[in-house]
Formats: sequence, structure tokens, C-alpha cells
Amino acid sequence: MIELGKINTLRVARSCDFGYYLDAQGKTTSEDILIPNSNIIGEIEVDDEIEVFIYKDSMDRPVATMKPVLAQVGEPAYLEVVDKSRIGSFVNIGLERDVLVPFKEAVYDLEVGKKYLFALYVDKTNRIAATTRVDKYLHDTTHYNVGEEIEGTVYGRHHNGNLIIALENTFRGIILKNEYFGDVKMGDVLKVRVKKYFDDGKIEVTARKPRLDEMGEMEEVIMNYLKKHGGSMTFNDKTNPDDIKKYFKCSKNGFKRALGALMKKGLIEQDVTGTKLK
Repeated sequence: MIELGKINTLRVARSCDFGYYLDAQGKTTSEDILIPNSNIIGEIEVDDEIEVFIYKDSMDRPVATMKPVLAQVGEPAYLEVVDKSRIGSFVNIGLERDVLVPFKEAVYDLEVGKKYLFALYVDKTNRIAATTRVDKYLHDTTHYNVGEEIEGTVYGRHHNGNLIIALENTFRGIILKNEYFGDVKMGDVLKVRVKKYFDDGKIEVTARKPRLDEMGEMEEVIMNYLKKHGGSMTFNDKTNPDDIKKYFKCSKNGFKRALGALMKKGLIEQDVTGTKLK
């Protein structure tokens, strides 16, 4: 059975002036699938078995290609939005035809030129389409070690501010709202560390660095800020946590630890007005 939107192994049945026909195992040869000359890599001959991706052309006919594609039906993939129209957005999967993301399948705004996590599916009209509703295509796992650093793509946000992230674009993860800083957007790729496993199979990860690394980096941020602002700032260990997060992308505890380290080193001093370089 031919699977649209996936890699299929098919036998080369016969040649023609503009390519070859592949045996689709239908009742008649009229069901055989064309692979145009432009879609062939290397040389093929009649009776060869070849691996091809099956899609539909502008005339809604099944077509095969040996060219590599960026996504297959049922698998999450990080794809670029290349156009928008009155019926939805379009993503590039490496073919001459881009794939439609219907408006109802985009759960957040899509920006042309930016990449997001999508999954391909076959719609009711038997065409390949794409969706941002990727959660059902992801999996749970326990093979990461606590503390292990990995990359993931942000694909959702809860009302409470927690982020949903696809680890290596394959496994479900969550970042609690106090475990990341800055304006994180859908489609952003983050480096995160595994914190723990939840009972429902999801993995809690953090975008924050280990405490000592975070403190060292924040010390440098504070020193640079002071140097750029004439050696003083109104921020100190009494500053509102929201202001610290806004300007320094850091928790108040992390900010206080960095201030304390800099004071021990004799580099800064504090008073009720703020913080100054010594």
C-alpha cells in the first residue's frame, strides 16, 4: 500500500520520455506513480527497487521523488514558514510545492521567515498538510539523566506561564515559569537541563544555568551594566524581583548571589540608593 507523505520502497516498472513509472501495486498500470527525471538522483533501471517520497503535484496526481525531504507524515519537524495566503500559511519541506498549514491548524500566529515545530498529516481531501498541534506526535521518555543538557523547541505556553517544549523535537518537556527568563516565543530553540520526571511522563527542564555558572555570568552582566552607566545603578538586593527579571533576565536570588560575590571580591559597594563600583 502506498503511503502518501512518507518514504516508500517501490519497483521501477517502466520508462518513458520524461521519467519512470513505479509499480503502485494497483489493479491496473494506470495507478502507477511517475518519478520525473528531475526527481531522480543517480541512475535507475527497470526492475530496480528504490526509496521514494510520495506527494501530489499541482494537478493532484501522486508523484515520487528521490530528493531528500525535510519532513514525513506523522513526524515532528522544524520547518520554515515561507508564505501566507487567505487559506493559511505555507511551509517548505524541500519540494517544489510548499505544504499548507490551514488557519485552524495554527494555534499561534506564524511569521513568514521564521521556523516552528510542525507535524505533517494527510487531510480529508487526501492532501499533505501541516499543523502546529504537535503534542500527539511526541513521546515520553526516561532515557535522559538528571542534569543532562539538551536542546528543545518551544511549541506551547500554559495560561500560568509554563512553557511546553519538544526535547530534540521528539519528547515532551515542560519549563516552569520561574525556570526561564526573557521573552521566549513559539519556535524558539533553547538549551535546557533535565531537572526531574513527572508521574505523567513529562520531563521538567530548566533554561537556567547551574547555580555557580549562573552566578559567574550574572557577575559579568552586573559589572558591564555598571561600567556602561557611569559606575552606578539604582538596583540593589532590595530591588523588586520583577524589575530584576526585566532588566537582567535573572531571578532575584541569582542577582543577590552575584552582588554578594562581587562585594566579597571588593569590586562593588551598596547603599540605600543602589550599587556602585569601588
